[in-house]
Amino acid sequence: MNTLKSILLLIIFLLTSAFSLQAQQKKIEIEYSGFLTFNEIEFPGAKILTRDDSQQIHIIHESLNMWCDKAYFYSKENFVRAYGHVKMVQADTINMDSKYVEYNGISKMAFASGDVVLTDPNSTITTDTLYFNREKQQAFYRNGGTVVKDTSGTITSKIGIYYMSLKKYQFVTDVVLVNPEVTIKSNYFDFYSDTGQAYLFGPSTITTEESVTYCEKGYYDTKAKIGYALKKSRINYDNRIIEGDSLYFDNNRSFASATNNIKVTDTLNHSIVKGHYAEVFKAKDSVFITKKALAITVQEKDSIYMHADTLMVTGIPEKRITRAFRNVRLYKSDMSGKADSVHVDHAKGLTQLINISKLSSTDAFATKRRPILWNLGNQMTGDTIHLISNPETEKLDSLLVFKNAFLISKDTLDAGFNQIAGQRLVGLFNEDNELKTVDIIKNAESIYYFRNDENELVGIDKAKSGSIKIFLDKKEIEEVRKINQIDGKIYPESTFPENEKILKGFDWREDEQLKSIEDLFKDDPPLVLPIIKGLEDYVPMEDFFDDAMLNRVDKVDKELGKTNTEESKASRYLPKNIKDKNSLIKPKKQ
Repeated sequence: MNTLKSILLLIIFLLTSAFSLQAQQKKIEIEYSGFLTFNEIEFPGAKILTRDDSQQIHIIHESLNMWCDKAYFYSKENFVRAYGHVKMVQADTINMDSKYVEYNGISKMAFASGDVVLTDPNSTITTDTLYFNREKQQAFYRNGGTVVKDTSGTITSKIGIYYMSLKKYQFVTDVVLVNPEVTIKSNYFDFYSDTGQAYLFGPSTITTEESVTYCEKGYYDTKAKIGYALKKSRINYDNRIIEGDSLYFDNNRSFASATNNIKVTDTLNHSIVKGHYAEVFKAKDSVFITKKALAITVQEKDSIYMHADTLMVTGIPEKRITRAFRNVRLYKSDMSGKADSVHVDHAKGLTQLINISKLSSTDAFATKRRPILWNLGNQMTGDTIHLISNPETEKLDSLLVFKNAFLISKDTLDAGFNQIAGQRLVGLFNEDNELKTVDIIKNAESIYYFRNDENELVGIDKAKSGSIKIFLDKKEIEEVRKINQIDGKIYPESTFPENEKILKGFDWREDEQLKSIEDLFKDDPPLVLPIIKGLEDYVPMEDFFDDAMLNRVDKVDKELGKTNTEESKASRYLPKNIKDKNSLIKPKKQ
């Protein structure tokens, strides 16, 4: 039984081998030729075929049909050289036109030169020289070529390989895709002709009418007009530059979103917004950013920093508005502040610190979120605070506090607190951004520690009046003027009642004062950034002339009795020194 089984297996093996050998050795056939001649002196072993007036020479090999005006056919080596209006057609799907073709029936490799045009249902390749591997269904050029894909556009590159079964192109060096909507430039570019999807590696740019995207790893769908940018990614929208670890963009909507380590630079208004998630709508001129959101207004000497849970920047550059929501904090070297929400009108130079209106004034949370400013030793609070600056010089001009205005500063020698309260506060700044005058309007109350030139405490003034005007010099109160005084008294320190030392609504919040940029984030919960999966790494172009194909040619050369010094017709179409792996330009792994 075992003997019979062994015999059957041997028969199957021999039959399979025979069929395989027959398939490998299938000969090139001449279907039609007008004239046949020989020239053994100049072309030993070649049949010289020439067309007649009726039609071109017709050559067949398996599913390949080739037509030409003249051919040199080496039947023993299964090799043909074709000249003049050469046309190759494979299975009615792949067509190639050129001036010259060399075709090897052993390796099923064709070399074409002179105005080469290869077309299939997905695209068209034009180049001066092209290699076509029928065994692997791959086409390759390395001296410059152009690929046209209907609506996806035209692609040019120095090196290109087309994997026909995958409908995939790999382009290397000086790659440019152009269509009416976009221009893409890269050095390593994978493109799928059926879907129009492109993968970019190395320094690359995607340019549209409205934006320029840069990345060193990216993806773009030429049909859907959407894409991703990774690795040093950046999008330029007119006067905005968006940077981030991962960028998504939709050119249909002029929309982009960014994730992790985001920076949005407004080049016109000299401002920067940072965070870890952002959305940008160019058509609406808006930016939404969250996750440790930070806005920076860049000034020549002292930039302003604003941190909040969420930031929104909207409006055209000339009328730009910045909004900050939830737990907003401000910092510059001579001023800091906190509020629930902030609204900045850049054109007017108006910054509004806003309280939570939906909560009552007695609510503990509302009190804590009541807007507050610190300026060189002075603490100011109120239901709403406005800072007004000069949009051109960016210098602070004035300060307005609406409802429950309260100004507190420590006495020089910490004997107590100077306090002024009223319905409204108006402050004016000098050139050094220091308060120079403060007006408390309506229902004004004050406690003021008087000191003489020797800084000795003279007395403590407590008064009520219609309004109070304060003059400050070098951060200290120089003069207090009471207008329409209702009540007032100056106490010696020893007789000043303890329960009179603070006004109603007193809330000294020195421990909350922001003294550095880092303080903007000190109470934030830990932030865990999402892991960006990204795109697959670049897979370098494989060797078009692989060892298996070269070995088949070498084997036939030996069988035909070729010596090392004799030229092989079967391999003559190969580039010189092809066996030297350094002879081909190979893309580096990104």
